[in-house]
Amino acid sequence: MSDPVYHELLEVMKKRGGKYAGMDIPEFFALVEELFTPEEAAVNNAMPRGPFQAAGLAESMGREASEVEALLESMADKGTCVAVEMGGVQFYQSARFMPGILEFQFMTGRVSDRDRRIARLIHDYETACDARVKAPENEFPVFRVITVDQAIEGGNTVHTYDQVKTVIEQNEDIAVSTCYCRHAAMLRGEDTHDLPMDVCMQFGVNAQFAIQRMGARKVNREEAMEVLKRAEEAGLIHMSQNMADGIDFLCNCDRWHCVAVKTAMAKPKPGVFFNSGFEPKFDSDLCTACETCIDRCPPQALSMGDDDVPEVDLDLCFGCAACATGCPVEAISMVSKPGFTPPPENAKAMKEAYKASLGSA
Repeated sequence: MSDPVYHELLEVMKKRGGKYAGMDIPEFFALVEELFTPEEAAVNNAMPRGPFQAAGLAESMGREASEVEALLESMADKGTCVAVEMGGVQFYQSARFMPGILEFQFMTGRVSDRDRRIARLIHDYETACDARVKAPENEFPVFRVITVDQAIEGGNTVHTYDQVKTVIEQNEDIAVSTCYCRHAAMLRGEDTHDLPMDVCMQFGVNAQFAIQRMGARKVNREEAMEVLKRAEEAGLIHMSQNMADGIDFLCNCDRWHCVAVKTAMAKPKPGVFFNSGFEPKFDSDLCTACETCIDRCPPQALSMGDDDVPEVDLDLCFGCAACATGCPVEAISMVSKPGFTPPPENAKAMKEAYKASLGSA
């Protein structure tokens, strides 16, 4: 029987929301007992919403400030809470499981017996949750694909939220960390297809936390663009939050391990659920029918047509431009997708859109 503090933690994580928020199953308790000591679980359960200082939390718990601060420091270093120093003052904040704690475990790129154990426990928990809960088919997507700027055909409208370069230029603090999806797969002994690992990005406060606590590398804008270039060469998908403003992370995802991609692929029409708002256009005069684009397409939306020119299934296509960036003769460009709904303006609008989609299910 689990310690009562872990049952309280279950209810706390449910309230925080997010994917895999909390489910009363054996796999949940096996995971949280590895991630949190009972003392850390009690601190997690007492955390208020928003940033806080150790002294304030200690007072609310009736405990010594030095004791609570030591626990918070340990938790921040383990990725079970967020910690950022601002103006010389240390602040902490609670974290969801996803996005949050589950990813933080592998951003460091560590390889140890404990890391392997956590990778298995997380996978067991996620698998058990997925088997018990089927996501609504028409839920509003919380993630979106961002297509590759230079692959967009001239004359098409390109909004700032469509441009990876804009996201980078808007931020002073940029971090590059290990891809948690592929690193977790490697820890479980799975094939990572020799894809680059150090290509996940965080911006702003998220970058500060990743650098200070998760072993991420601080980079300048030029270095960040080089990381993106490596990701594009590998055929990875630029992915972030489905909103126009306030993007604080950018993942470079593959078809085999990424949670967002696999979630999309489980939908009846993945390309409708997970998309950039662009689709590929093929130049039949330039195309040599080499099929490189077909091999690179993450959702396998391309096939060779009767005229030896690729054809696209738009129900599958993400509009990620992996086909265009890999074409050796530049026969593919990305064009605006007719009738595509732009992303919500901010996090509040995205939450409202998500809730509305569930209400219409």
